[in-house]
Amino acid sequence: MAGAFPPQKRRAGAQMLVREHAMETQKIIVIVPAYEEAANIAGVIEDIRGNFPAADILIVDDGSSDGTGKIALQHGAEVLTIPFNLGIGSAVQTGYQYALREGYDIAIQLDGDGQHDASFLPEMVSPLVNGECDLVLGSRYLAGGGYKGARGRRAGTAFFSWTLSLLLGQKVTDSTSGFRAVNLEAIELFAADYPRDYPEVEALLLAHVTRLKIKEIPVTMRERTGGKSSINLFRSAYYMVKVFLALIVGFSRRRASRAE
Repeated sequence: MAGAFPPQKRRAGAQMLVREHAMETQKIIVIVPAYEEAANIAGVIEDIRGNFPAADILIVDDGSSDGTGKIALQHGAEVLTIPFNLGIGSAVQTGYQYALREGYDIAIQLDGDGQHDASFLPEMVSPLVNGECDLVLGSRYLAGGGYKGARGRRAGTAFFSWTLSLLLGQKVTDSTSGFRAVNLEAIELFAADYPRDYPEVEALLLAHVTRLKIKEIPVTMRERTGGKSSINLFRSAYYMVKVFLALIVGFSRRRASRAE
């Protein structure tokens, strides 16, 4: 009986089974877009390696000037270096293009700032290995994840999650989470087409429009311990307007295509 064991022991057992199964049947890569993350990238790599050795690690250095890519190489990760800062969307798409070219079955997206807890990687992969969905979204707010964060950012996430829930026809609690895992079908989609600025919300709509199945699972996330976030007040306002318009346009196109 599942309830006979504490949650920590059940989780540890699930992690072990997924690790073993994934190593035998799936080729997995963790894509880490990183810009000016010299203070965090070594810890991120070691966190991934310690919790999910079945996966290869790809750091996409998006034009950093602080040695992010060099540190990643020193810690044994594969590194793709973009000469100029192109933004998170281009960096992530570069990672998906690499994953497709190299024949990976599953790609996990994880931020380079250390906020995503790599101990959840087996749980992120499990629904994909079992064929339950095409995209797994790690949510800070599902089942009391306990994440606080800035009040303005929480409000923005809540607004977009509410909007996206309406458009997708399913509840989404953390639409701005960059902690996700996808199968080959989604790798192919995102390698060919991925939103540019602040792409997290738009990418979920894109997946839905192409009839990919999305599943949220609860995760915990840490506060940033080093470096500096690229999101400021102006960028936050720009983000909210841009993404909201993109969602409306995307939804309108979906309705138009269904009417044809």
